[in-house]
Amino acid sequence: MANKKTSVTLVDVARVAGVSVMTASRALSGDGYASEETRSKVQAAAKQLGYAPNALARMMKGGKTNVIGIVVNDLSSQVVNAFVTALSVEVRKVEMDMFIYSTMGTLGEGRGAAVSQMLHGLWDGLIYVLPCMTDDFLKSLESASSPVLLLNYFRHETALPVVRGDNYNGAQDAVSHLIELGHRRIAFVGGTAFTGQSDLRERGYLAALAEAGIKADPALIYQGNFQELSGLEAGRHLLALEQPPTAIFAASDTMALGCMNAIRERGLAIPQDISVAGFDDIPAASLAQPPLTTLRHPFQAMAQAAVQELLRRIRSEPGRRQRVEFPSEFVIRESTGPAPRTAGAGRKRAASRKADAA
Repeated sequence: MANKKTSVTLVDVARVAGVSVMTASRALSGDGYASEETRSKVQAAAKQLGYAPNALARMMKGGKTNVIGIVVNDLSSQVVNAFVTALSVEVRKVEMDMFIYSTMGTLGEGRGAAVSQMLHGLWDGLIYVLPCMTDDFLKSLESASSPVLLLNYFRHETALPVVRGDNYNGAQDAVSHLIELGHRRIAFVGGTAFTGQSDLRERGYLAALAEAGIKADPALIYQGNFQELSGLEAGRHLLALEQPPTAIFAASDTMALGCMNAIRERGLAIPQDISVAGFDDIPAASLAQPPLTTLRHPFQAMAQAAVQELLRRIRSEPGRRQRVEFPSEFVIRESTGPAPRTAGAGRKRAASRKADAA
């Protein structure tokens, strides 16, 4: 019997069964001919040694590994982590395994090819979560035959299946809420362009302004990158304007939280002096002071739809869908309130507070 301290290999199984390694492989995988007598001997040897075929061996048996791969580009993102957690639950429900690969950056033609080559054969299907990819890499995925699904991708129309949440209408709801509260100078802080989410959220922002007859002011639109630091910088920039906004709608909660820090730096109160709304409803949103008004995607429902849709493609089942879209839920909390009654009221109150503190 093989030493228990070492991993049992197919070579060990073949030796105990008295057959070649190739014959042992055929007997265990079902790929190629092996007599019933030989198959029984090899299976008995594998059981005796405690041999467990690895993912590659499982792939040989019926061409399946029973593994779903999850590709992400930023594990530090709370939104990415929320999706990964939800996906892990759904993958377990269908009794499959899951691995996570982090690209740590944008998938391009060269990098994407290396990733695809490395992952080839290890999975039955791949889910790209909030993918940051070049147009060339998207085309390479579209031309491949492997089952692939994009989760929360909006940048381009694609032949690949996509499961996503609504961005346009959710953003429009948030800005309409601010308008109903009396705000007219409403700023927008955008994120990066690769997933296409920020663009749709900006369109929703502009649509809400247009519907209310408010002309968009380019000075109130700031380009961030979905990170909290860019939100802080955006807030500082917007508050330094000669006519600062009375409300800020940020394309992510992380940037909204950065804006809130900039507001506090100026001695202003939220929402008495300026209102703030975000998007995503990350855990920190409800814990902020004050709690952040935001839009929420149904992470678990989206993960379930993504796994089920990918499985249909892995199994080549009928009734497959190219697009599954979920509405966002508007969550009103304490960071939004009525607009100040007079222009510059927030600055005057901040100056008064500083004088009192002195």
